[in-house]
Amino acid sequence: MITREQIYGKEATEILRFITTYHCIDRKHLRRIYPDKERQVDNLLKYLLRQGRIYTSPNTADVFFDNAECQIDKEMLTALWVYADFADRAEYNCIGEFPVKIMFFADSTEFDIIYIPEGKETLINCAIEQLDHEGKRLVIVERVEQIDLLTYF
Repeated sequence: MITREQIYGKEATEILRFITTYHCIDRKHLRRIYPDKERQVDNLLKYLLRQGRIYTSPNTADVFFDNAECQIDKEMLTALWVYADFADRAEYNCIGEFPVKIMFFADSTEFDIIYIPEGKETLINCAIEQLDHEGKRLVIVERVEQIDLLTYF
């Protein structure tokens, strides 16, 4: 007899890795990252919740956390939407070092996803100047007017 672990083991490990790496992820992100596996994703999330390996809160039933005290990180959730657009081509992904939210490789190219909160443009400009790698930068701004305040993009 085939066990649940044998059927879903790889996907469960990958989903758990996403949640523990990024600390919070929306169910819709996972569905986008694993297209055509919506039912499997939903079943695995229920299974991991029952096991106490992931958490959610009454206000965030579709956002999953790696610990019970975690709170929604709007910037990370937004960056994960950008990553999800590349997920089918991504070879590797990980959390970035400030100001990079997510770093990933796709098509043998490094990409950095950077979220720039309004009013933090100068700080991000200084932080970008200190980066020692030259990945392609995917920048998320809250308002179009912020773009004119950015110097390293």
